[in-house]
Amino acid sequence: MTTGGSDDSRLSKNQRREAAREKAKQLREQQRKKEVRNRVILISSLGVVLVAIVVGVTLVITSTLKPAGPGPLNMASDGLVVGTGLVAETTPALAAGEDPVPTVTDPTSGVVDIRTYVDYMCPYCGQFETTNNAQLTEWINSGAATVEVHPLSILDRASLGTKYSTRAANAAACVANYSPDQFWAFNGLMFENQPEENSEGLDNQAIKDLASQAGVTDLDAVNGCIDDTEFKGWVSDSTSRALEGPLPGSDEPNVSGTPTVLVNGQKYTGSLTDPDAFSAFVVQVAGEAYDTSTATPTPTPAG
Repeated sequence: MTTGGSDDSRLSKNQRREAAREKAKQLREQQRKKEVRNRVILISSLGVVLVAIVVGVTLVITSTLKPAGPGPLNMASDGLVVGTGLVAETTPALAAGEDPVPTVTDPTSGVVDIRTYVDYMCPYCGQFETTNNAQLTEWINSGAATVEVHPLSILDRASLGTKYSTRAANAAACVANYSPDQFWAFNGLMFENQPEENSEGLDNQAIKDLASQAGVTDLDAVNGCIDDTEFKGWVSDSTSRALEGPLPGSDEPNVSGTPTVLVNGQKYTGSLTDPDAFSAFVVQVAGEAYDTSTATPTPTPAG
């Protein structure tokens, strides 16, 4: 008689076969559970990847379809108005998708309304600006005129892929937003240092150096705005509005070329390199709105 545990060697042939079947069944069950677990992990992983893809595609679509961001402060008309003492007129920023608010002027007030639509790469704009900057500055300082500057980006194609027109117009918007009273000085420096057409234009550091030279009051914010092209969406939209027209305060259907210069709504078509010709045009147009003998102050022809 034996004692202790069971001895498999004493099992019958049928018992051994049944034990083998049971063992195989257990192994199959373990394998099945492992396969199920692996499928769950795989499906979960695929689900995470699919969600990431869907989120990515959604972000691309929404970023493409969403309206342009808000425009800069002080350019609700798509331009910045510089008045007596070279001080900028302040306005709220345009909200995304909001239409610009045209500047309202009174020609009979004795203050001449001058509006310029310019591209900082345009050589003809450079001719007009450098020729007339001194007398425009004098008229603005004295209160004889206001100048509303509209920076456009028409000539990106002429800067060898650097999109200088957009970067320069954005920089002007940055100064308008963060340091508006230095806008006129910055605008003048941009044309004084204008690059040649069909060149790469000024790089961002050179533009930031001009902003510093203009004396901007919040240089860090302006520099960051220039580097980030913060207002490039607004630049594109405002340029499209100028090209499509009509131009507020005038009978001009649109900007057909730069510079477009309006004096009390009338387009200047004279010499871009003769300050006397432009001065005479300003006096002529101003005289049509008010009596030049009593209006004070009044621009006078350079001589």
